[in-house]
Amino acid sequence: MSTRSTVVVVTWRGREHIAACLDALARQRPQRTLVVDNASDDGTAAILAAHPSAPEVLRLPRNAGYAGGLAAALPRVDTEFVAWLNDDAAPEDGWLAALEDALDADGAVAATSSVLLADGSTQSVGVRLTADGHGADLVLSGREVFGFCGGAALVRTDALRACGGVPASFFCYYEDTDTAWRLRLAGGRVVSVGPARVRHRHGASTKPGSARFHRWNERNRLVMLVRCAPASVALGQLARFAALTAVLPLRRDRPDAANFRLGLRLRVLAEVLAALPAALVHRVAIGRRAAVSRDAVWREWAGR
Repeated sequence: MSTRSTVVVVTWRGREHIAACLDALARQRPQRTLVVDNASDDGTAAILAAHPSAPEVLRLPRNAGYAGGLAAALPRVDTEFVAWLNDDAAPEDGWLAALEDALDADGAVAATSSVLLADGSTQSVGVRLTADGHGADLVLSGREVFGFCGGAALVRTDALRACGGVPASFFCYYEDTDTAWRLRLAGGRVVSVGPARVRHRHGASTKPGSARFHRWNERNRLVMLVRCAPASVALGQLARFAALTAVLPLRRDRPDAANFRLGLRLRVLAEVLAALPAALVHRVAIGRRAAVSRDAVWREWAGR
């Protein structure tokens, strides 16, 4: 059987889990495995060099994050499909076959996996778009979903390139929801494939709930909306974030969470303002490529 997919595994200090990921990939349908090593300094490089599957390795000179690693790999992909896979995710046998077969049968541009946590509970079977523009994990869904979970998904390579590739500047988080937005604006569909299962050591590389986690999430959501969403939604969410930040010092009932810390929110606003010129340039380019209006995508998927 010919190789139709390149599986891109982005790792950073993945010594504790990268071997399990590669072991699982070795049991899949034939594929090209490309590991992007984000300048790991913990012995990851030696594990990659010694692994019996002999994966191709692209070692970056600095940590470019998950989004940056995927973006660096894309020019090297020459297969029909490209898979995104976290280094702390271990696909079950038949995972890649299920995703490839689903795209063949359905004609969709992307397929998302069933991502399971260590205890067997479901983390994600796709991504939904909330009424205020967040990307949120689905744990139950039908066949079609708004977007894919970037930790374990398969995308048509030509469609990914045509919609603008991977937003490297996001570093990590929301690169998948931003990409799903652009694929949908181009007229593409995303399907959830239940039998394509992976086991995920959630938070092995980044700590959910940490200040960095919230900073990247808040910043990238707002930048994504500027790039992809209807103007009224993007402006409304920017104004809402700024207004909540302004009144935060006056609130006595302020939640004890990192994303309600004034310093973090001010940093997010500063980073969004710095990213705004490039985001607006991208917005124009995304609009010119679009086959479906932003309003139509929002009406169909927001709040579902």
